[in-house]
Amino acid sequence: MKKTSTRLADGRELVYYDRRDDAVRDAVDRRPLDPISTNSETRADRLLGDFVAVASHRQGRTYHPPADECPLCPSQGEALSEIPDSSYDVAVFENRFPSLAGDSGRCEVVCFTSDHDASFASLTEDQAGLVLDAWTDRTAELSHLDSVAQVFCFENRGAEIGVTLGHPHGQIYGYPGVTPRTALMLRSLAAHRESTGGNLFDEVVADELADGSRVVLEGEHWVAFVPYAAHYPYEVHLYPKRRVPDLLALDAAARHEFPQMYLELLRRFDRIFGEGQPPTPYISAWHQAPFRGLDAFGVRRDEFGLHLELFTIRRTSGKLKFLAGSESGMNVFINDVPPETAAERLREVASK
Repeated sequence: MKKTSTRLADGRELVYYDRRDDAVRDAVDRRPLDPISTNSETRADRLLGDFVAVASHRQGRTYHPPADECPLCPSQGEALSEIPDSSYDVAVFENRFPSLAGDSGRCEVVCFTSDHDASFASLTEDQAGLVLDAWTDRTAELSHLDSVAQVFCFENRGAEIGVTLGHPHGQIYGYPGVTPRTALMLRSLAAHRESTGGNLFDEVVADELADGSRVVLEGEHWVAFVPYAAHYPYEVHLYPKRRVPDLLALDAAARHEFPQMYLELLRRFDRIFGEGQPPTPYISAWHQAPFRGLDAFGVRRDEFGLHLELFTIRRTSGKLKFLAGSESGMNVFINDVPPETAAERLREVASK
């Protein structure tokens, strides 16, 4: 992998990740951009003990542009985009409309491919491996920022999820504090160790492997399963069999196997609802140990278990799972699809 860092016309960082070591990235951003002005802050909710990001400048962000005006496609002639070069393998840049900025963290956009009509599922294993390398490198870089306590790599896919740009891409958020969802995991992890002496992440993986009814896909170094208490109709968690706290700690064997495992899961997701159905909307989310703030939970970084959570809000053909009163108002999920049924369906649609 070759990494080339440059700057866009308004000063934001852009990083190219190339598979070829002889790739040259010297194109200059020719757009007449004003310096970025953000109005992002995080506010503590005293009742819930979490925080909310307030970012009013995002009201003006790009919204469903025509394909020939896509800001994530490479620049061509006078059609200038966020990517000055005429092609790229993987590109990462600071979000022009960040939810988090300055002392409140950092937001980046990850372009998986220059092909506007592709999807992550259509990437080759080499391309997917390069994305993994980019996620890992950005995790390392953002972990050094004083404003970042936790790094979150994720992809929103599909208009039903709220995606406003059709080009295949994901995002990376550097949060200023430990996120509420991670805080729940850390509390459960600490309580389980206190009561049993064991590691909760290890036991969850071991229990799913022993039961087997919810295992969707198993490799030498990774296992994917529908969790026992899945929140969403179709939800899969992908864990390395050897517990590590973050992407940086994956060994070469796990990194090599990841693309084939992950691509197979994504392709199965697109087949869940049968032939002729539109692509399945999903959220794909990496959960990594925070780099700061763990002392408050009495947990060490190496106790955390890196994993990826992949889920869709589509519950059946043409019907979505809305987060209504119970889910949105009280955070109590009601799942219409038994996890064992979901796992069986995901095994049925395996690649031939």
